[in-house]
Amino acid sequence: MRPGTTSPDRTAKRTAERTAEPEDTDRAAEATEAAEATETAGSPARRLALAAMLFAVAMTFIDQTIVAIASPTIQSELALSRPTTQWVVNAYLLALAAAFAFGGRLADVLGARRMAVIGIVGFAGASVLCGATPKGSAAAAWIIGFRVVQGLAGALMIPAALAIVVAAFPLRERGRALALFFGVSGGLTAIGPIAGGYLAQWTWRSIFWINVPIALVALLLAAAARIPDRRRPARIDVPGAVLTALGMGLSVLGFEQAQNWGWGSPATWGCVVGGLAALAVFAAHEARSASPLIRIRIFTDRGFVVDNAVLFLSQIAFVPVFFFASVYAQVCLGYDASKSGLYLLMIFAGFAPAAQIGGRMLDRSGARRPMVLGSALGCAGFALWAAHLDRMSLGAQWPYIVMAGAGVGLLLGPASTDAVNRAIGASYGEVTGITQTVRNYGSALGMAVLGTVLTTVLTSRLTTSLTSLGVPPPAAAWAARAAARDAGAGTAAAPPAIRARLDTLVAHDFATATQWVLYGMAIALGVTFLAARLHPARQEREHRRRRAVEPAGR
Repeated sequence: MRPGTTSPDRTAKRTAERTAEPEDTDRAAEATEAAEATETAGSPARRLALAAMLFAVAMTFIDQTIVAIASPTIQSELALSRPTTQWVVNAYLLALAAAFAFGGRLADVLGARRMAVIGIVGFAGASVLCGATPKGSAAAAWIIGFRVVQGLAGALMIPAALAIVVAAFPLRERGRALALFFGVSGGLTAIGPIAGGYLAQWTWRSIFWINVPIALVALLLAAAARIPDRRRPARIDVPGAVLTALGMGLSVLGFEQAQNWGWGSPATWGCVVGGLAALAVFAAHEARSASPLIRIRIFTDRGFVVDNAVLFLSQIAFVPVFFFASVYAQVCLGYDASKSGLYLLMIFAGFAPAAQIGGRMLDRSGARRPMVLGSALGCAGFALWAAHLDRMSLGAQWPYIVMAGAGVGLLLGPASTDAVNRAIGASYGEVTGITQTVRNYGSALGMAVLGTVLTTVLTSRLTTSLTSLGVPPPAAAWAARAAARDAGAGTAAAPPAIRARLDTLVAHDFATATQWVLYGMAIALGVTFLAARLHPARQEREHRRRRAVEPAGR
């Protein structure tokens, strides 16, 4: 269709929307969005849009792991303390969690294309400045500050990118498109350790600079795709944005700092409880607001609630597993950072093909089946992987690593896509803001709780092991705590009589502690299975009916 012309279908849809009664506005908006997606269904532009948004979010997904791998080098070269170095990672995650919902709303009100471009440029610019961190007294404030800017830019970009992909594809093809989106972007999380290991050998600054060419490709593809910028003008709920940022920020801060402050610390529980209280006030405020940041009534949709429960529970396992598996590979298998990344690729080997299968299952019969099967497969995979960790061999573990990755890959795309398809009035930015907030919240909780499990079990096991070698209990407890904080850190200061054996003890006991972590992940996937079974079957029938009546658009 030539620019400047309007198809009869689009005219009819817009006429229907203008003449709709107030209670029919959401339905009319959904019809308009479906008509626009159908018109471009056969165009190469939609594939360019998908590729552009994949490159955009690639920066954020890779960033989740690449900085953690390079953090020891960053700490050494900038002369940062260990807690300060942890904030180089945590500041980004905290900003991302706090601003996701607001970013999703801005994508709806101001236009998804505009917010995606702002997010891409902001993320790349902040990356350049992180890489340009000066040495000296200003280093800590500089790098942490621009990591916060990176997180805020990511919170603007990701909901907008998802909204663009969703709007570009008609309902009948959306499952496969988003399966590709989530499959590739999820697998990029595993690339971080590999890229970080190689880039850090040159200079740690390059782990940030690598985002610049990726951003340029994303912008060029977005321009070529000529992505329409559909806006939904409305008042921005500033009090709601402040409340959700405060609630998410405080609670995630409490979870992240629990390992340092301790779960019994008033500061930990003050942040967690204060954050949850702010979220409760936010929910009450949104229910009364004339132009809410999040329309609370969407949570009356049982399918939407189940989708988000599945996302929350599965992310307790999926994102943290990259961190814990990477450390296990280095401590127990003796791998360097680069080879540890190859170990993590076993997860992607199962995740990527399963994501495509899950997308096809979603298109055929809806989200319930892939979510149920994926959570069951993931639960079994994590449990079997855990059972083989003490064999200290990739050969004994890889089938179960692949199985665990496949389970998450099978459920992640369908749960995310089904939640987005339930958007009120086609407000895709708002709904993707919700789903991404839920996913990030689950990841933060998983890191905090499972990190505490790892530290507690490792300290207990090492104390017992050292005591059995004749080390006095106080000295054994001190060396165990030092090794648990930083695997192997207690070696140099340990008593000479057991120093030669401590590395072996750490490797063995660390494997046992990681087993507990993976069993915890299996439990999370088991609860995910129970939640997935609550997904309403009637929604599956409705999904098939909508596919049957939707125009092919070719």
